[in-house]
Amino acid sequence: MITFVVSIALLILGYWLYSKLIERVIGVDPKRTTPAVAHPDGVDYVPMKPWRIFLIQFLNIAGVGPIIGAVMGAQFGTASFLWIVFGCILAGAVHDFISGFISIRMDGASLPEIHGKYLGNGMKQFMRGFTVVLMILVGVVFVNTPAKLLSGAPFVPAFAQGFSPMAILYFWIAVIFIYYLLATLLPIDKVIGKVYPIFGILLLAMAVAIVVAFVVYGVQIPELWGTDADGKAFLANHHPQAATNPVFPMMFISIACGAISGFHATQSPLMARCMVNEKQARPIFYGAMIAEGVVALIWAAAAAYFFYGGDASLYHGEKDAGMVKLIADTWFPTAIAFVTLLGVVSAAVTSGDTALRSARLIVADFMHIDQKPIGKRLLVAVPIFAITAGLLVFSIADNDGFQIIWRYFSWANQVLAMVTLWAVTVFLSKLHPGKGWYWLTLVPALFMTMVTASFLMVAPGVGLGEVLPRTLGYSLAAAFTAALGVLFFVKKQRSKQ
Repeated sequence: MITFVVSIALLILGYWLYSKLIERVIGVDPKRTTPAVAHPDGVDYVPMKPWRIFLIQFLNIAGVGPIIGAVMGAQFGTASFLWIVFGCILAGAVHDFISGFISIRMDGASLPEIHGKYLGNGMKQFMRGFTVVLMILVGVVFVNTPAKLLSGAPFVPAFAQGFSPMAILYFWIAVIFIYYLLATLLPIDKVIGKVYPIFGILLLAMAVAIVVAFVVYGVQIPELWGTDADGKAFLANHHPQAATNPVFPMMFISIACGAISGFHATQSPLMARCMVNEKQARPIFYGAMIAEGVVALIWAAAAAYFFYGGDASLYHGEKDAGMVKLIADTWFPTAIAFVTLLGVVSAAVTSGDTALRSARLIVADFMHIDQKPIGKRLLVAVPIFAITAGLLVFSIADNDGFQIIWRYFSWANQVLAMVTLWAVTVFLSKLHPGKGWYWLTLVPALFMTMVTASFLMVAPGVGLGEVLPRTLGYSLAAAFTAALGVLFFVKKQRSKQ
């Protein structure tokens, strides 16, 4: 429990201290007019209250990421606690804060436009397509997961008596899809602005309930320095397939939303178009990421107890959503456990809808399609939803379809974070020429480059992971990371001339 308490304290300190440094470095100006004030359009540029924007941003970036991702990451050992804490403070929250701030300064620009300004037109064109594909993958993942959970919910058999499990699954998929379309097309304050704050509070309440369970049941959360019943250090790799799943890079891919996630920076422009003062950027962008880190840490700690720190009789191989159900069923009364299930469902749904809304805005931005008329919103949204539906059918029809989509979604998510970190590093180097503030994001950029490159080189079933010897894979990843570092400094030096 000492590790857990200290970790929570560090996350809070990170917000109060480190975020203020970042705010000072990027030059937040409370007197500067924001896009929502300069030209509100009643659809996407809609001024909203700060507390509402915070809860929407929190739920936008969280979803089931700090739940399922943290549970998956906890399998690797208590090293997951360290990644959540320091990844969140030094990388994820900085990534969210600066990219969101740049979007405000660029009139609410979408993420690929930010990449283009700081990494060049070629990168902008590539990231336009890459980001839209990622948003569609998010939509697929977060239709599939809640639909399956709802299909097995206690009230479903009575409701759908006589229908096959597959028919029930497709029913829920249709319901979620209809909601997604409405959330994508309607003004942001009509659906998202009203529903998200409620779901955001529910997600936080779920985390608080787990902490209460820690205290009530005297849960012994694994410590960084401790060992399990077999004498194996908690910091060691506890993954069931540890031989083929090394902590680096697999844990850093598994825990994305709780530490750093490229998806977050695609959501920030949505809120950048709703803020009325630049001073709101620190609590909304950096603060929401810290809140997500706290939630991820709580779920990781709970999962770690069952995986390798608690009573072995309680754990029977559950993972992912199964571990969420085990936690809820073990510590909560039936009613609260059911609410927890609905909370996980709502968290998943509220990632998918904003992902597809972001895809609409990204496409509209680079095709210069005015999004005020509903007809033009439909013109952009319908093809996006058609592609999403096709991939969704594949994920259900093929036994390994969902795993394939999830695998590439996770990797693409961290690639996007890596590219965004390089963009904000260039931004800082241009903002403060001759000073070293760019190191604040350069180090995370190099680290995430190594993570994503290593994943392609050493991960099983992905890229060259099954072909290359692991040592050679790491060496190639390190060479690629070093090459990008050298390229950055070469271009930085040329810009001075």
